Amino acid sequence: MHRIRAFLERRPEPNERLESRRSRWLRLPASRTGMSLESFLSLGPHGFHRIAYTAWGDRASRRRVLCMHGLTRNARDFDWLARTLQRDSHVVCMDAAGRGASEWLEHKPDYTFRLYQADAAALIARITAPANGGREGAGRSANPGFSENSGAGDVGVDWIGTSMGGLIGMLLAAQPRSPIRRLVLNDVGPFVAWSALLRFKSNLMTRNTYPDREQAEAVLRQSCAAWGPITEEQWAQLAQHSILRTEDGQYTFACDPRIADATAWGFSPDARVGTRNLLGLELWSVWANVRCPVLILRGKESLVLLPETVERMRRREAHTEVAEFDGVGHAPALMAPDQIGVVRRFLSAKLG
Repeated sequence: MHRIRAFLERRPEPNERLESRRSRWLRLPASRTGMSLESFLSLGPHGFHRIAYTAWGDRASRRRVLCMHGLTRNARDFDWLARTLQRDSHVVCMDAAGRGASEWLEHKPDYTFRLYQADAAALIARITAPANGGREGAGRSANPGFSENSGAGDVGVDWIGTSMGGLIGMLLAAQPRSPIRRLVLNDVGPFVAWSALLRFKSNLMTRNTYPDREQAEAVLRQSCAAWGPITEEQWAQLAQHSILRTEDGQYTFACDPRIADATAWGFSPDARVGTRNLLGLELWSVWANVRCPVLILRGKESLVLLPETVERMRRREAHTEVAEFDGVGHAPALMAPDQIGVVRRFLSAKLG
């Protein structure tokens, strides 16, 4: 598997001036965390791009967890959660294209949910590949855990997604024979009002370079203020992995500001995304095809995941749990012990 050295030795890209700095802020001592930074090449509409991810815990574990961040965030948001889950799971936290240590795309309209799903599917294939390279059972199904109706079997993953990451997980979980065994949706659901989506887009349109680190950190704290309890140690780590120093001495965030160039979803023009799109983005038809157990996390002050959306989500037949957190907006940081505990208990429960 590609390690950080391979990530740094690849062919220089147009945004390479930031890459050497990324290698420094993307690491914690492996002896303390059991974490490594890895990467792989994924294919998009205009060629290959490199996707980075953190890997935690025992790779041989039969319990696998994949974490995906929000729109402008990165994999290191999950460090506290992954450090706990790695005790009995193999945990990978992926940087979406254009975020964190993943490569910024040259063709900006490629930043779509179609691309994010393809990249995530490639990572799922990596972490669920048989250790013997698939030689066992030659002549049978490439994935022995699957049958036409069996679902994920032993090759599945549990998905934890915050905001955009939750929507990606929902789209994947709704696919036939999806490998998603359990789905944790962190403050997002099948309906998001346009007012919330416009706030996300306006954040991308604001200034993205700052003359000193203090100003960048102040903006970071403001943008993450609704996340709930965050210690000073956690704020320091968020800043460490979210802020980059450019060649000209300015400070910026570890996110391509042009991710907003793409259309919202990258679906085909005739895609069925619901009937209430004048009010917001609706994916109820997608939600109807999610069969796996789901844990819905909601900040009680969230304007993204509304109470009426949660109530409608509860009505499905499949196992659905809801946990709400006082004093939290969009989205719970998953750094506080009570939030981590809720996720861990759900993932540890026996599947019905």
